[in-house]
Amino acid sequence: MIETSSSRTRVARDHALLTPESHVPAPLPGWTGTKAITLIAPVMGAGFVQCLVTMEAGARSGMPLDGVERFVFVLEGEASLRVAGADHVLGVESYAFLPAGTEHALVSASGARFLLLEKRYVPLAGHSARVIVSREAEVPTVDFLGDPAARLRTLLPDEPGFDLAMNTFEFDPGATLPMVESHVMEHGLLFLAGGGVYRLGDSWYPVTAGDTIWMAPYLPQWFGALGKTPSRYIYYKDMARDPLLEARR
Repeated sequence: MIETSSSRTRVARDHALLTPESHVPAPLPGWTGTKAITLIAPVMGAGFVQCLVTMEAGARSGMPLDGVERFVFVLEGEASLRVAGADHVLGVESYAFLPAGTEHALVSASGARFLLLEKRYVPLAGHSARVIVSREAEVPTVDFLGDPAARLRTLLPDEPGFDLAMNTFEFDPGATLPMVESHVMEHGLLFLAGGGVYRLGDSWYPVTAGDTIWMAPYLPQWFGALGKTPSRYIYYKDMARDPLLEARR
């Protein structure tokens, strides 16, 4: 008999762990041939939306809501992105950032699965974001706080026009974050490989590839990598805006 009444998913006031056995797909408004698993959203207290999106062969994207920026990171398959009069092929571990109001279209001829993150853009006078299309492998790694066992890639530029960061983090087995962090930024995180233990507030969770985590501002957080292979995740954080701005949430 298959067990259907248990899940590792946990949702709390200031954090959530969403695991694959509890995923429920649904259509995305304005998209064709597409289903999405909405994992993080404002209804749970977050200031952004994070989805796992699956496009069938021939599927096509819709546009975000007005004032909303979009980030895409391909997990499986391939999609074509048309933006600013140019066509780009997005293969596995390719990504794109589309500033709010940017006309674009994602089309998949053979099918694709990707991480989709959207948030309402918080403008900063005299600055603006720009389109970014790249591959994770083209971004250099940096030892996190000097630790070669914890390596960070910053996928978006550190420029005033950007109000968010998207990074990938890789940990060797046994590596950890150097401290229990607590900060004004919130996070949305997707495990890409490996696993370990994540502390969220006063709770400790085993985590593995395919798991999603939401962390509210100031949530105490820590990660330790376990197993025999490296652990890797991609994560979002809001940044570079005055904390007094209510619009950032």
